[in-house]
Amino acid sequence: MNKIQEGIYREGKNLYTENLATGERHFEETILRANGIEYRQWDPRSSKLATSIIKGMACMINRSSKVLYLGASHGYTASFVSDIAKDGFVYAIDFAPRVVRDLVFVCEKRSNTAPILADAKKPETYYHYASPVDVVYQDVAQKNQTEIFLKNTGTFLRKNGYGYLAIKARSIDSTKQPKKIFMDVRAELEESLRIIDQRLLEPFQRDHCMFLCARK
Repeated sequence: MNKIQEGIYREGKNLYTENLATGERHFEETILRANGIEYRQWDPRSSKLATSIIKGMACMINRSSKVLYLGASHGYTASFVSDIAKDGFVYAIDFAPRVVRDLVFVCEKRSNTAPILADAKKPETYYHYASPVDVVYQDVAQKNQTEIFLKNTGTFLRKNGYGYLAIKARSIDSTKQPKKIFMDVRAELEESLRIIDQRLLEPFQRDHCMFLCARK
């Protein structure tokens, strides 16, 4: 295993994390064991954060990070964030009761992760749970994705914190070229945040782009 950073490893083309919930396999992921440590394979086809790391973007989540995860869905990527931030905490937000039910089962095995049924468009409804955080990570397929991200980073992100925004172009406007949408999103983000990196997520995630931002 080649260590990328504490808690994240690469073996060949595959990413792995140290499994915080030893013995648990939440999503039928491949498990490897070496030198008394259990590793979970992190599939970039199922995780935009994994894709961005494979594409060369830095992972600003560390062992002690507090993370606000918007659009946690069933908890796939959130579970790997939980592995990385083993001494931190992950606030996993989603508005769909059906997927939050699945998320609850994942979080039951992870003491550093809390499922929260809430709408990312309304941060005031979960402000008392998650303020402040070191990282805001958003994967929300809404037309106003950028607005939601700016509202949450403005509310929750620490002064020296970072934000990841996974943009799904087709959810914003299916008639525009994704490249134009990504340019527009970048311009909007730059009004409030400093953009550190931007990566297209092809071929794993079609018409997606990841932005890594920081407070100005």
